Amino acid sequence: MNKIEKQPLGPRMTDDPEWWRGAVIYQIYPRSFQDSNGDGIGDLAGIAARLPYISSLGIDAIWISPFFTSPMKDFGYDVADYCDVDPMFGTLGDFDQVIETAHELGLKVMIDLVMSHTSDQHPWFSNSRKSRDEERSNWYVWADPKPDGTPPNNWLSIFGGSAWQWDARREQYYLHNFLTSQPDLNFHEPAVQEALLDVARFWLERGVDGFRLDTINFYTHDAQLRDNPALAPEKRNATIAPSVNPYNHQEHLYSKNRPENLAFLRKLRAVMEPYGAAAVGEVGDAQRGLEIMGQYTAGTDLMQMCYAFEFLCAVQPTATRIAEVLQTVDELAADGWACWAFSNHDVMRHASRWNLSDAAQRVFATLLMCLRGSVCIYQGEELGLPEADVPFSALQDPYGIEFWPEFKGRDGCRTPMVWDQSGENAGFSTSNTPWLPVSKEHLKSSVAAQEDAPDAVLHHYRRAIALRSEHPALAKGKHADIQVNGTVLSFIRTYEDVAIFCAFNLGEEPAEVNQPAGTWRKLSPDQPLGPIAGAEISRLEAWQSCLLIREPQLTKGT
Repeated sequence: MNKIEKQPLGPRMTDDPEWWRGAVIYQIYPRSFQDSNGDGIGDLAGIAARLPYISSLGIDAIWISPFFTSPMKDFGYDVADYCDVDPMFGTLGDFDQVIETAHELGLKVMIDLVMSHTSDQHPWFSNSRKSRDEERSNWYVWADPKPDGTPPNNWLSIFGGSAWQWDARREQYYLHNFLTSQPDLNFHEPAVQEALLDVARFWLERGVDGFRLDTINFYTHDAQLRDNPALAPEKRNATIAPSVNPYNHQEHLYSKNRPENLAFLRKLRAVMEPYGAAAVGEVGDAQRGLEIMGQYTAGTDLMQMCYAFEFLCAVQPTATRIAEVLQTVDELAADGWACWAFSNHDVMRHASRWNLSDAAQRVFATLLMCLRGSVCIYQGEELGLPEADVPFSALQDPYGIEFWPEFKGRDGCRTPMVWDQSGENAGFSTSNTPWLPVSKEHLKSSVAAQEDAPDAVLHHYRRAIALRSEHPALAKGKHADIQVNGTVLSFIRTYEDVAIFCAFNLGEEPAEVNQPAGTWRKLSPDQPLGPIAGAEISRLEAWQSCLLIREPQLTKGT
């Protein structure tokens, strides 16, 4: 354990009131991170014990996926009590220990808030479904059937089928954009908004530094319940199961993405502001994600960051595609702030999704740390882990069970973290039956194995993160001069009087570089080199990157 308890690399942004701007955020999926009590499920005490490792990466903040009281039909994204910890993860005291340990290490703590819906076992829903006269009768989205008994409109659930579920108690349908056991809250009811703002206050008082807001664009629905229009086949570009899920056949104008949502986001920002807290919203929309991201992060009274799914795509993004995305963000979100990720708990790990070689993984890691915006990396990404192969008999994800075998679900990216190569469970758990099997393919890429290998992907991530942390131009700067030359993507990041030229060959063959004029100093995630003439960087080898910095003293020739 000594090797992973080293001091973090590079300066931190913890004293910066805008610590979130350009921050590197490490996502923890708590069920699979570290089991401290041998029940086969990761927990909060396990997270606290492993925080020194996260700190050693040079990370600025952690994002912990849901750990609230839940029946776990969607593994915590179905909340039954917003203000308590599910016993499988520990106690509120254990969470306090996570906060204390993280803050001692200079790490911010963000938690995953699921505000669009609850579990059907939440007391709010139990009260709401009793009758139409209960105190919380209007806290969820209820609607009468059409005269023929069918649902009120054509809205579909992401998990398949209608987004409406019949309830015999009220003789009405209720809306569920996800599982039938995840009824949607009614944001047109002021009391619902106030209750959720109180939830945010509860965790802010407990010491959290911010929130990851699940399905942020799903909060408000169309009060008139108008039908969604059909989506043309050529526009069906959803990230998850685009072909097998009929959800992708609609343009979701009315079931989500409503302009009324902005008013609630302003209230939430006002609650967070006195605490110096920040939020990153998940924008789940395949067609309008970047546009909505721009809307939700504009100005100073909405969310600080949002992420869309452009780089969580199924197909490896080319230099041209990445340039298009960056230019679209400049057009649609010039006043906003993106948060970029290549992997998370909802998509196949990008090492497998894009079929990346070791060299390609390193270049994409460097690219991620050079993008304008903040950055999320998903646990195990820094180890270069591929997607695990989980057999149907071990599958847990309801999405995968529903659409198997055309879509195998999300369990392949959720298997336990591999800490060492000893025992059956790679240091994750002493249980004989962890909640998901540990991937045998992952063992050779464990933390312990890579700590002892200077050329491992893990150390490349450390160097790339340190480079971003050391240079405000990469963390907070503007970008300009986005260019594509064949397989080479390049752009310039600037902050005050410092500029950094970033070039990446995202191809299998050497390629020419449109290098900038002047004298620059070379940077890389591996080692800095001395001053060179810009003209000397004329080509990059396959899967190679080059970073050049221009500082005032170089410009003056000193």
